Amino acid sequence: MKRLLISFSGGETSAFMCHWLLKNMADYYDEMVVIFANTSQENEETLAFVDLCDRLVFAPLGHRVVWVEAVQTNTRRAGFREVDFNSASRSGDVFEDAVRRYGIFNQKWPACTRELKLRPITAYLRSRGWKKNTYDTAVGIRFDEMDRMSASAEANRIIYPLIGLVPVTKREINAWWAKRGFRLELPGYRGNCKWCWKKSDRKHLTLIGEDPGTYDFPRRMEALYGKVGAEFKRQTDPEYRRTFFRKNRSVDDLFDLFANRGPDFVPAHDDARVYDVELDVGGGCGGESCEVWSDEG
Repeated sequence: MKRLLISFSGGETSAFMCHWLLKNMADYYDEMVVIFANTSQENEETLAFVDLCDRLVFAPLGHRVVWVEAVQTNTRRAGFREVDFNSASRSGDVFEDAVRRYGIFNQKWPACTRELKLRPITAYLRSRGWKKNTYDTAVGIRFDEMDRMSASAEANRIIYPLIGLVPVTKREINAWWAKRGFRLELPGYRGNCKWCWKKSDRKHLTLIGEDPGTYDFPRRMEALYGKVGAEFKRQTDPEYRRTFFRKNRSVDDLFDLFANRGPDFVPAHDDARVYDVELDVGGGCGGESCEVWSDEG
């Protein structure tokens, strides 16, 4: 039996891929399932977009989005709960449960995607009898971002339809969505995750200026769980704490950076033509989405 997992990140590129596969590959695959994993720290615009795609784009093709959230268990693998647009968590509890168990996620400990997306998705598939390496996984990476492809794609049966089957670029994705009746009402620099630690400094400083409350949640996580993690079993430095952001910086450090930004600082913008080696180097936040099966982070 040929089966396909379609990983829906919540972005426009990913949604285009889902639509194309459901419309064009139904005769090739015996079973296809579209899954969106909610971390409880997604922007509300992302959740609304997933819901609209579900009802207006996928449902007419005979498919619905499966919404899952991670549930921490007594085993090494997270479980899942199935939710929908109305019941999906917005409080941060799903994310906090993972941080409580594993500690603050950051560039050195980049397990958030694994724990909050990959594991609940695979747990759901196991509940349906889908065993590892018995199905293909489609990931929405475009032709113009081939460098984000996983080096282990073939071994893990990962396919990139927007590279190999219907090569498209961001410009073509925008043109396709311009003909639809709705779009993801979210600037690309904000991304699906509200404050993702992978974002560049320019994006963080812009978000702090737009809505400093966005960072209340990661600040609370750092205060509560900064001493949680495997390394604390052997850590002898009493001052050491885990923090979220690159260069071992905390939320407070980012706010200090914002307070001391120069008069020439240019906020992030989707059409910006500026680049600074310090401000614009990110850690894998690919604009509108964070893909589960990529080698980022």
